[in-house]
Amino acid sequence: MELDQHVYSFPLTFDRGDHETTIHPSGVETDSGLVLLDAGFQGQIEDLESALAEHGFELDDVEILILTHQDGDHVGCAEELISRTGATTVAHPRDTPAIEGDEDPIKSSGDRYPPVSVDVQVVEDVVFRTEAGPLRVIETPGHTPGHISLALPEIDLLFAGDATVADDDGLAGPNERFTPEMEEAIDSLGKLAELDANQILCYHGGFVEGDGADIREIYESLTE
Repeated sequence: MELDQHVYSFPLTFDRGDHETTIHPSGVETDSGLVLLDAGFQGQIEDLESALAEHGFELDDVEILILTHQDGDHVGCAEELISRTGATTVAHPRDTPAIEGDEDPIKSSGDRYPPVSVDVQVVEDVVFRTEAGPLRVIETPGHTPGHISLALPEIDLLFAGDATVADDDGLAGPNERFTPEMEEAIDSLGKLAELDANQILCYHGGFVEGDGADIREIYESLTE
């Protein structure tokens, strides 16, 4: 799906137990390549390659890989992607130790994805230049300690990561089952409610036509 000019979703669908699940890595074009937001599960490199190809991209077009957080469905495929592309890897300092293998991922049950070196650590308000305007980092901890979301203010688009998910009814708030620090995650949701976004891409649930008022409504329902 093309969300706006220079902005793309690369859905990856797979079987999980008795049901099918789709996750939504995404990308923003730059004048020299593609900024990819998250990489999918370990073993999904061919699926990712096919998803990129649907929009005319190759793996080698990935110039920067931004990992919104340390979970395996976001980082699992990163090591193979980096080994094939040499892309610069970006993450928040609080999730970097888990991504690089110095700590276990906080939701790990023993097995973990291959560690990945983080080349650049980013914090609040770091900006990447893209063809869709400045891509701004927003610290949204709770789902993991170093979870980040990203915004494209010039086109009113929010990449929520897992700070909120979407279902058939639209935005649904953080997934409590997979969010160790729910109170912190709710605070992060309140922060996102202050943005002027009118398009939201959730890693779980995909593209939602929603805005700050919709996020605010969910935030207020969780703080009553």
